[in-house]
Amino acid sequence: MRRAHGRSVALLAAAALIGGGLVSGPAQAAPAAASDPALARSPELSETSRLGERRTVVTGDRAWVLGSADGRFPAAGFHTRGEMGGFWTPSLKLLDGVWFGIGDEWIGEGTQTTSGWGYVRTDFPATDGVAASRTDLVPDGVPGALVGLTLRSSTTKTVVLRADAHSELMGSYPWGETTPSQTTVNLPDTGAVDGRALVFRDQGTPPGANQSAHDWAAAFGSAVAPTTTQLGQNFRGPQDPAVVCPASGPDAKPAPARCDDTAYGQGTGGQLAYRLQLRAGEPTTVWFGVGGSRSGPAAAQAALAELLADPVGALADKVRGREKIDGRTDVSLPGDPLVEQSVAWSKQMLAASVQRTDDVALRVADAGTAYPAPVKTLDSMRWIGAGWPDYTWLFGTDGEFTAFASVAAGQFAPIKAHLRTLRDVSEAVNGGSGKIVHEVTPDGAVYFGANADEGNTDESAKYPSAVALVWRWTGDKTFLRDLYPASVRAMRHVDSLDTDGDGWPEGLGNVERNGMGSEKLDNTVYTIRGYADLADLAKARGDGRTQRWATQRAQKLAEAFERAWWYPKDGARSYADSLDPDPVGGTNTRIFQRHWIGLTPTDAVLPALPGRPAGPLASDEHARTTLAQHERSCYTGDLGLYHTGTGANSVAGDKDGTGCDDVVSSVTNETSIFTLNSAIAGVSEGNYGRLGEDQQGVYTRGNARSQMDPDLWEMPGAMPEIVPGGSFGANIDKPFNERSMVMQAWGAYGVLWPVVHQWLGVSPDMGRGRVAVVPQLPPDQPSASGDSIRVGAGRIDVSAWRSTDDGTTRYVTKVTRHGKASLVVGAVLPTGSEVASVRLNGKKAKAVLTTTSRGLEVTVKAKGTKGTARLVVTTR
Repeated sequence: MRRAHGRSVALLAAAALIGGGLVSGPAQAAPAAASDPALARSPELSETSRLGERRTVVTGDRAWVLGSADGRFPAAGFHTRGEMGGFWTPSLKLLDGVWFGIGDEWIGEGTQTTSGWGYVRTDFPATDGVAASRTDLVPDGVPGALVGLTLRSSTTKTVVLRADAHSELMGSYPWGETTPSQTTVNLPDTGAVDGRALVFRDQGTPPGANQSAHDWAAAFGSAVAPTTTQLGQNFRGPQDPAVVCPASGPDAKPAPARCDDTAYGQGTGGQLAYRLQLRAGEPTTVWFGVGGSRSGPAAAQAALAELLADPVGALADKVRGREKIDGRTDVSLPGDPLVEQSVAWSKQMLAASVQRTDDVALRVADAGTAYPAPVKTLDSMRWIGAGWPDYTWLFGTDGEFTAFASVAAGQFAPIKAHLRTLRDVSEAVNGGSGKIVHEVTPDGAVYFGANADEGNTDESAKYPSAVALVWRWTGDKTFLRDLYPASVRAMRHVDSLDTDGDGWPEGLGNVERNGMGSEKLDNTVYTIRGYADLADLAKARGDGRTQRWATQRAQKLAEAFERAWWYPKDGARSYADSLDPDPVGGTNTRIFQRHWIGLTPTDAVLPALPGRPAGPLASDEHARTTLAQHERSCYTGDLGLYHTGTGANSVAGDKDGTGCDDVVSSVTNETSIFTLNSAIAGVSEGNYGRLGEDQQGVYTRGNARSQMDPDLWEMPGAMPEIVPGGSFGANIDKPFNERSMVMQAWGAYGVLWPVVHQWLGVSPDMGRGRVAVVPQLPPDQPSASGDSIRVGAGRIDVSAWRSTDDGTTRYVTKVTRHGKASLVVGAVLPTGSEVASVRLNGKKAKAVLTTTSRGLEVTVKAKGTKGTARLVVTTR
């Protein structure tokens, strides 16, 4: 049931308004903050400091909005420098921004920003005695956004409300420095008034080869009729006249610290004005919409009409949908409330990252150097966007890491769609070669990852593992049948990259830095896992030939891995980052550079192989050695794992930093802390049962703090691409067009996966109708629970706790199945523990004791396929 709507906006009889721009005035004594009780709310996080330097982003699957937390719209982003903010559909920018004024004054800079589940609210100072707040919302399924302006006056009065909008109709590709560039393909916008809306249009055929005619449009307006309208080149509210940044490039002029537009801009503007009657102390909310279209003004106006049909109901629907998402994987961590909050907001961040666009013309952009004719048009693409504002498009690697967080959060449909879209795009542009694309913009430019491109190898190696992961959690046999052929082709492609026959594929990996050998550690690690996962998929599909081939490849490489990749000298205590093959078939040269990929062997978990139990790739001895090394200050800061560890290097002018080995590296120290790097470190620690505050806790809590700690975040509740500190610094201290992502989905891997898979021990194999729950709690946490954890078509509730009394420790695991699945229930004890008793549902049970990388696992098979199982393990 939708909440009751707020009262309708009262419009006085139309009267001529004095034209001209508004001027910024001093803030007056503010009445109580404007708040409309008709507007749905969720749990919220607020901030009041440095609002003009913070970014906010609000998203739906068909549009998104990025501005600054003070309610302005500075030029932001770097791909088309300064043009990545404002109002966007996934494939098309619509507006630079919208601004509001009352009487002759612009509404002042915001005093508080608030992040909710699916919306952002900005509170403003009083203007002409009227308090204001703005609620930004992007409903799903509509190419556009809503802005609700709530006004409240302490006295009954009539005010003039003015709304400025400035267009910038621009495709998501090309970018500023590609060939061609937006300097040549961005055509001038035109503006018009049509009924109650401003309608902006970009129509024509850009110059250059393979350009096609387009008719792009954006419509801005309210459900009520304006009393006056104006059009012109400016109309940017208090950001008028605009400070314009130069185009980027090697010959670019220095840019001001903050800009309002860029040299790429070809937009235009307009204003809508209204006379409103405000009643004393009563909030009035005026809803505005921005509708977009790639097929002309009529479609843009239709989108606007759909947005404005029921804005209050749309907000209620959004909040209700996000509450449903919150209800899945509902964890309680009494010993770690910070990580508990991070889990809740990470689920929201994943939901906010889902994108969709239709009629996508795929073309191979050759890393921005070409613009050929399209090779195919897809009816639609649906994917999990990597990061905002510059990486909102389809990536392979991002999605493959994000898959772990997605299944742990119970968000099955988006990651299934992402993997299908990767398959569809890859096969369209690569002709069934098996190569998985790396980077694809929402309007179809395959920037990198076509057959002619050098890489990335890891995209293809990770693909069957991501498919296997989703299949195990969902049990969806149709999904497996659909994506199995692409998984086989992906590993056949990776196999073809081993040009020197040593088993290790050549090609680019995740670390895009100079000085690396042609065989990269992460490619190797994920290749071995890819073969092992493909063998498991092949077994499920009854493909014996592929199963035997993939099993043999996985076994052979896993057995050779430690000898080939461990760096045995100079106190490195880790794996080589890459190998440089001997051109005449001699021994590979190990290259050690301290990059974060040194922990990928401890991150990657393989399914069981003949003679090898399921578990992480790295040997226990080497894993514990390198994890301890990476916990030191040469690799890890207060908030997580450095991109590249510190120590002696041969880079001229570079500071060595803290050294933990005797290697002289060929690359610079890079102490930036990416949330992905910390995620891999945290998961690695958990794979080996290292859950202490000074072990896994450094990384899980570092990522959580970047999202939840008001001293660290840029946007409340959003986990960034790079956390503050180290050689990168902090986003909030940088110009808006030189920042990393304010919200990046893959960091959620470092919170959701440790909590759900490692602490609560949930490990489904629902393709075969079974699930194992074998918890291991961190030493500082005596209990944890998770309700409504999705497995297959059902769900499970899990509780785990530990208590010690008179030298006896009890480990209790309770699992309730809502849906059918066979269950193995257990607990992880410290290695060497002496088990005194094992009881299942109050009765003595025969347990299986297995020493694993995590510790001593005590497991019992529960009877039946449904109901509750309560296991109690006692040690002395």
